[in-house]
Amino acid sequence: MRIYFTSSKELFPEHLNEPNVLFVMPFTDISMAKKASKLIAQRANYQGSILCIHDTYQEGFVSIINKAFKYSESLYFGYIAQDVFPGREWLKIAMTSMLQHKAGLLAFNDGKWHGAIASFGMVNQQWAKNNYEGDLFHPSYQQHYADTELTILAQVNEVFCYEPNSVMLEIDWDKDLKSINKNDRICFDNRCQTGFNGLISPQQIRQPN
Repeated sequence: MRIYFTSSKELFPEHLNEPNVLFVMPFTDISMAKKASKLIAQRANYQGSILCIHDTYQEGFVSIINKAFKYSESLYFGYIAQDVFPGREWLKIAMTSMLQHKAGLLAFNDGKWHGAIASFGMVNQQWAKNNYEGDLFHPSYQQHYADTELTILAQVNEVFCYEPNSVMLEIDWDKDLKSINKNDRICFDNRCQTGFNGLISPQQIRQPN
């Protein structure tokens, strides 16, 4: 895999012209991003690109991913964070599963959710671009629950798959001590009541534990 670095301030369409598989990593810590992206590329055993984007203006994960997704020309688009630790052949395994299941969204084994949420995930652009008018995640979210909503949509549409053998662990030593974004929780609850603005029926929503 090829590795590129840029910033949200200097994000241009030419940064996103990877035709096949593109993974985007928003970051705030350059040292973490360099270590993670190097290992990600070394262990992928599949062709593609990683674009690491410095969050210059503290826009948040969702905003950065959406900006990149709108300009992306790749068939498959993945989202990861600077604290990811990849298993061997993670992308080769994931792509095999994605193609076999004809999935719209694939969830990696992040060591926490066991496939209940695609906290780190990869989408088929043909499916994903139809959900939110060109955004990957609904733009109402900032940090949390955007991946939860996207997972539920894929599950209800029967285009979701979980690949436990494709490991992309989240290494955050203080993760279980951190609180969720309360505004994002309120946003998610409100959107559940409307079936995500009518994309699905509220009765179809099964929230992960």
